[in-house]
Amino acid sequence: MSERFETVVLDSQGLSAWVSRDRDVLAMIQVFHSMGADFVVGANTIVEVTHARVNEARLNWALSRVKVEAVTEQAAKAAAKLLVQTGLHGHKYAIDATVAELALRQPGPVAMLTSDLDDMAKLCGGRVRLVAV
Repeated sequence: MSERFETVVLDSQGLSAWVSRDRDVLAMIQVFHSMGADFVVGANTIVEVTHARVNEARLNWALSRVKVEAVTEQAAKAAAKLLVQTGLHGHKYAIDATVAELALRQPGPVAMLTSDLDDMAKLCGGRVRLVAV
């Protein structure tokens, strides 16, 4: 990756892949880290990745290395506005919209590790570099 990114946002699949030590994601994390990028996740992403089989110690380790952003009332309203602007709605897109809103207000340039390229492209437009996981 030759581009330089100030911020890297992890959606649930990005964080899950990091926690489960996916080799490709670990390599990407290392590249972003070496360029001095800050890593950010939304607080609701923690809820999304947590399940009975998750390695809790590894999750806590990963979370200690990222900035966790709250979903405030202002952020929720901005995410809802993104949904209206893109014609998306419902619970299927709710967390994606909060992650997109979070990414859009980070210091740029911003990259996002995501498995949901289509929806995130609609929500973020061309303002966030989407990296498939």
